[in-house]
This record gives sequence, C-alpha cells and structure tokens, in this order.
Amino acid sequence: MDASAPYLTDRADHVAAGPILGWLAGLVDAAGWLIAYWWVPVAAGAAGWAVGEMVVRRLARKASAERMALELVPSRHFNPGLEEIFRRGVQLARASTSMPWWAPRRSKTVQIRLRADGSSPLRYRIEGPAGGERLLSITPFGPAVTVQRARPLLDTPREHAVRAEFILRGKPTAPLREVPLEPDPLQPLIDAVSDLRAELGDLAEVRLDIQRAPKWALRARRLQLMADARRRERRETQRAARWVRQDATGMEDSIAWQLQQLVSGKQSAGGRRLVMPPVPRRVEAAEALGKLADDDHLVRVQLLVMCASNVEGRSEARLAQLQAAFDVFGGGSRWAMRGWRIGPWRLGADRWPSRRSFERRWRLGQCRPPRPNWVRLEELTGLLKPPTVHCRLPLLADDLPTFEFDNPKLLLQGIYRSPDGRRRLVASYAEETLFEVGVGKAGGGKTERALAQAIGWAHSGGGLMFLDPHRDSWPRALPFLAHDALMERIALVDLNAHGPAAQVGSWNPLGMHQGQVAHEVVEATADAYVSALGWDDASTPRALTILTASLAVLVAVNEAACQAGRPEDQATIFHMRSLLTDPVFRAAALAGVQGRLDEETRSWWQRVFPTLPPDSFAVILNPIARLAANPITRAFLGQPAGRYNIRAAMDTRMIVWVCPGGNGPTDRLITALLARDLLRAVRSRRDIPEAHRVPFRPYFDELITLTGAAAETIASMFEDFRKYKVHVHGMTQLLARLPLPVRLSLIQNASTLASTAGSQSAIAPITAEWGDNPGPGLVATLDRFEHYMSLTVTGRRVGPVQITGPHLDEVFANYARPRQTAALERAARAMAGAEPLSQLTTHAADQLDRVNRFLAQLAPPTPPAARLQKGYE
Repeated sequence: MDASAPYLTDRADHVAAGPILGWLAGLVDAAGWLIAYWWVPVAAGAAGWAVGEMVVRRLARKASAERMALELVPSRHFNPGLEEIFRRGVQLARASTSMPWWAPRRSKTVQIRLRADGSSPLRYRIEGPAGGERLLSITPFGPAVTVQRARPLLDTPREHAVRAEFILRGKPTAPLREVPLEPDPLQPLIDAVSDLRAELGDLAEVRLDIQRAPKWALRARRLQLMADARRRERRETQRAARWVRQDATGMEDSIAWQLQQLVSGKQSAGGRRLVMPPVPRRVEAAEALGKLADDDHLVRVQLLVMCASNVEGRSEARLAQLQAAFDVFGGGSRWAMRGWRIGPWRLGADRWPSRRSFERRWRLGQCRPPRPNWVRLEELTGLLKPPTVHCRLPLLADDLPTFEFDNPKLLLQGIYRSPDGRRRLVASYAEETLFEVGVGKAGGGKTERALAQAIGWAHSGGGLMFLDPHRDSWPRALPFLAHDALMERIALVDLNAHGPAAQVGSWNPLGMHQGQVAHEVVEATADAYVSALGWDDASTPRALTILTASLAVLVAVNEAACQAGRPEDQATIFHMRSLLTDPVFRAAALAGVQGRLDEETRSWWQRVFPTLPPDSFAVILNPIARLAANPITRAFLGQPAGRYNIRAAMDTRMIVWVCPGGNGPTDRLITALLARDLLRAVRSRRDIPEAHRVPFRPYFDELITLTGAAAETIASMFEDFRKYKVHVHGMTQLLARLPLPVRLSLIQNASTLASTAGSQSAIAPITAEWGDNPGPGLVATLDRFEHYMSLTVTGRRVGPVQITGPHLDEVFANYARPRQTAALERAARAMAGAEPLSQLTTHAADQLDRVNRFLAQLAPPTPPAARLQKGYE
C-alpha cells in the first residue's frame, strides 16, 4: 500500500468538506445579517404587501362600481317550494362570478339586502355584478314575484347608528338549523322591525353577501379538518389503550384473580397476559368534513347588520332584536356577533380596528369575512326569497295612512294597534274607496263604524246620504253633527213621524220642477214599481204597459204646469187612480198634453185603452191605495212640489238622512222609489264634466231590507256609480240573504271588505275572498267592535288586517255638541221642507182640485179635443 494514501484521503475529505463549510458559513453570515438588519426584509415585505393591497383595492373598487340592483316584490300569494328556492340560490352563486377576469375575489359577490326604513315592512333587493343582471332578472318564482330595476338608496345621516358583523360559531362542519318554510323563516326578522318608526329616523338593514367558495382555501381547510380528526382518533385510541392496560393489570393483581388461579390449578408460567390495545379507527371523510365534504353548492357568506335612529337607544334595541331573530337559525352552528364584551363595552364592528373594514365593505359591497363562513345553499333557504304568503307583515304608516280630522282626502276606517302597543287612527284614501261592504252580526259595530266614517266625511266638507230604515242612526249621530257650519247642509227625511205635532217632509216622484228629464222620471218610477212588486215583462206585460202610459201622461201634465210657472199644480202619483178610473179627469189630462205625447202613446190611449176591462187596473191601483191609506206616506208623496231633491244634494255637498220607516209592503215601495230616484239622479250627472263632479257617499244600513225592495237597483248602483263619483257603503248581517245580483256586484267591486264577529257560515263568503287567511273560525271569535278588513290603498290591496272600529264617544268626543241637538233637529227638518202632518194631509187631499183647474185652463176649447174626450168616454 502506498504511503501517500492516507494523505490523499485526508486531502480529498478536506476538499469535499470545503463547500459545505462555506455554505454553513454563508448561512451563519446571512443569519447574522438578518439579526442585525431584520427591519430591511420586513420593510420590503410590508411595502410589497402594501403595493399589492393598494392594487387589489383599486381593482376591487373599480369592479364594485359596475354593479346593478334589482328589487323583488312578491305577490300576496307567493308560496315557493324548496326546489324553487334552491334554484334561486344556484342563480345567485353563479351570478357572483359574472365579473371581469381581473376583478379580485372580494368583489365577486352577490348581495341580498333586507331593508326596513318605514316605506315597506321589509324591502328585498339583490345587488350584484352588472354582467349577471339578465341571469338574476329571471327568477324561478315566476309571475308570483315582480323583478324591477332598483334605484340607488340615499340615506340621510342618523344621529345614532350601531354596526354588527355576524360570523358562524360552533362546530365548523355542522349545518345551521333547518328552518321550515311555514311559518316564513323571515318572520323573526320582520317581527324585529315591526315597531320601526320612520318619523324617528329608524332604519334597519341586513346584508348577506354570497360568493363561490375558493377551492384552494377549501382544500386547505379539508386537510386541516382531516388531520384534526385523525389526531383526535389517535388520542382516543391511546386513551382507550391506557384504560385497557390499566384494567388488565388491576385485574391480575387482585386477590380474587389469584385465588381463582390457585383453585383452578392453572398457574401462568409466562408472566402477565398479553393485552391487545385497540387499533385506531379509520376516519371517514364524510363524517369528519360534514357539510364541507362536497364542493357542490358550497358558498362563502358574509352577514353585516346596521341599525340607525335619531333617538338614542333605539338603534341598540333594534340590533338586540335582530340578534335574537338570527338565533332562530342556530343549530350545530349558529350566527354569533363578532367581537368581545368587556364589562359594558363591546369591541366589535363599531370600534377600532374593525369599524373601518366594516364601513368599506358596507359601502362598496365587498365580501371579505374575517373567517371562512362556509354554508351550503340549503342552509340559507329562508334568506334566498322574499317574504311569502306565510309571513305576517306589519301595517306601516305608508301602507295605511293615519287619519287626519277635517281632511277631505282621507276616509276614517278604524283604530290599528301596532306590535309595540301604539294605537293610531287609520284611513283609506277617499278617491280610492269606491265601494265598501260590511258584514257581521247585529250589535257587532258595523253601523257605529259607518257613522264614524260618515261624520268624519261630513266634517271634512263631503256630501252623503245615510239611508236607515230603522232610524236608530240619526239620534246616535245627532250630537256630533250639531255644528253651526253643518246645520245649513243637513236635511232629515223622516217617515217615522208620530204624535200630535209630527212633521213630515215632501217629495213628488213625478215632479218636474227641479229640472228633471221627463222620460227619465217615467222610467225611474216604473222601474221602482217593477222592483218592489216583482213584475217582469213575461208575467205582467199589460200592467207594465198601463203603468208606463199613465206615468207618461202625468209627467207630461207636470211638465206643462212647470213651464206655465205653476209647479204647485202638478199631479202626484195618487192621481193615477183618477187618470185610470175618472173619464172626465182623463179626458182633460189627455187633451191638455196631447202635443207632449209621442204618437205611439197617443195611439195607445185612443185604440187600446178603451178595450181594457176595469179589473185590469187593480194590480196598479192596489199599491197606490195602500200608500194613500197611510197618512204619513200620503202626506210625503202627495205634495205637488216636494223639497226632496237628491241630485241637488249631491252637487251641493248636502248631508241627507233618510228614514223610510220599516220593511212592510208599503215601506218597500217607498224605498224602491227612493232608490230608483237616486239611481236616476246619479246617472243624470253625465251632463257634468267628470272633473267637476262632486264626490257623494250614500250609506245603506240594513242592505237586506233595502234589497228586498229594489234588488236590481242596488246592484246597478254598485256597478255604475263609480263613473259619477258616487261611492256606496253597504252593511248587512248576512250576505247569503242578499239577492244574487246584489251579492255578486258587492263582492266584485268592493274596495273595502270588512267583517265583525258572526257565525262561521255567515262570515265564510268574506273570508273566502281573503283565501281563508284569516279563516271563518278566527273571525267568528272577534270581540265587539273588532273587524277584519281588506282595503285598497295606492292601487293595491292591504290586509286583511285586524282593526278596532271607532267609537263615536271616543274618537269624536271633541266634536260632541249635545246642547245643540234640538237646534239641529229643527234645522234639518226645515231643510227637508217638513211641515205638520195634518197640514200636508189636507194639502194632498185638495191637490186633485188644483190639478183639475189647471187642466181646465190648459185644454184648448176646440172640436178635435171635444171629440177626443167623447171617444175616451
């Protein structure tokens, strides 16, 4: 062996170790430099991070500026299924990626905004990338939800505001609680803002940002969760092994074990038994990862909340209510407010250092939660859709305006109790309240509510007619109408007069002294007969012909008297008997008005009337005989120039109280005459331009009684009056007892449907119009003066909502003038032309002589007239 070999070997080792030592020396030098100049790489890293963050923020701000907003307005019957809501969630997740390629992840989000500011119970808006507008505009909800482009929301600064960010706490792989769709999952949130008061500046808004879960972060989280699961499994296995060994050792060292070995003679020669420790169980990914096991429909969310008010303490209380509302969604994981509480202070989104980040994300609509809030779309079911039919919405001031006394634009409806216990008088807009229907048992509060509404309308300057067959409403309303400003506008037509000093008004249904049109008066009176007596063209054609021809003659006589300046010589409906049975009177009447009758009518009187048997007139004269037998109706209808003029009352905003007197056969005929005259008068308003027609409101108490006399007339009112700015309010105990045409017209055209308590069968037709929400069982148990009603406000239906009917003694207490009721009674009767009953009865009995004298002066003494008279005899 060469002697130089060891030298060469050492040299080679030295040469090989040189680079390693140099590298180690370099590492030592570098470490020394870093220790001495540590601030240099830190500063460089900070500068690089700052530049990168600045670039990312600018790009994110630019991307966030290209966002659009949609507002979703659900219909009253919006009732989506789970599949429809899930598909909507998929749309939102997909739309969050509709951004330019350069947009940072924090700007790739779709935001759901739930906002309560007093304009609606809860506004539901979607904000997202402009590129996703088409995708988000077409919803799986169909026509049940209206999607419209939303305008930017501009908020005035409030004096007090609180902010909060909610994050998921609990087991990260556990889902939120599965909240059922009925009742609506949004109900707790709506209840939390139900007492919001816009006049105090109250505002509450919840923003939920949704974006696709980042793949890299999700993989890292899964690896961490699997490692944690395996670690826990190993710890559990080790703990179990220790317990097994301890149990085995303790058992072999026990006296019982040793005695057993001695008795059995089986001495263990090999020492202690071999104990097999448990083997670690395999960790299943689905069990360890839970909801994070699959990528499908997994999203990252951010939940921000802000409450504001101009009153100190209200915003904090609102935030506490919303926090309690989110507790409903808590299950294996839950929504918890981010931050720490230290005594009375809470370090959260309202304080440094979180507030600046919160406001930037709030302002720009960016999603950057401080921790990964991963949820599946199924967990967000309750927040992915607007309020449904199962949601109980509060009634806000914008939904139903507050009643203001002496405001002609508002119509009193009742008292609404808000969720916080406040009571306010609510109203509907007068121009939108076209027809009203009130149903309920006797004494439930229908008439009291109608009286309160009528009195409020009267004090605001409106005209009305209150038709009450039983007269109970007049003494009830009297103290609240006894104002000097109203006395000159009130007229009382009372056919319930009694006693020696009874006074009655006057009306001539055939009178022409008030500018009526002749054929309209004939038609109205004939139709009233037909309606009250149940005639039709098929069963009583001859009676209808005789009645129409007779009315035409009497109206022509009255037209001639008025043109001659002698309205006091007009004929009345009681002169029909003389026209049909007295040849002298008939000849004089026909001779005097022959130039005013059309050829067909004159021919009928010449050729057909002489052939009629005398008993053909009985069916016409019998109702008139009954009217004449009653001194009150004889006095009321027997005056030539009555004061009652409903057309003039409409145009001059009069307040007319009409009490026909009952529901007997005679009363039904008078009611039919009054109703048909009202229909004629309203239709005659076509001669006034629509813009100049004064609104007028007839109130019909006891529709069952009224429709029994004039069913078709009442039905026509509910169909035609809207065109002439006449709006009918009807009240009845049972819809089922109304004739079918009336019932159909009522329900079809009613702007307001109201019901008090009653039997379920009687209330069912009303609740059926509400979709049985509430049902008949609930409405039937209402207290007295409580109503459920639906109203029309700004073109949409509001309710059904529970309203307390106004009580006159409470609502109009300041308007009561009990000491002036006697003066109002006198003024109202004087306005209606009421005179002593005995005087009017005498005048009605003498009216035939006055008409005969007028006809004698009117008829020309010519041979043709004489021949005509002889022919009729």
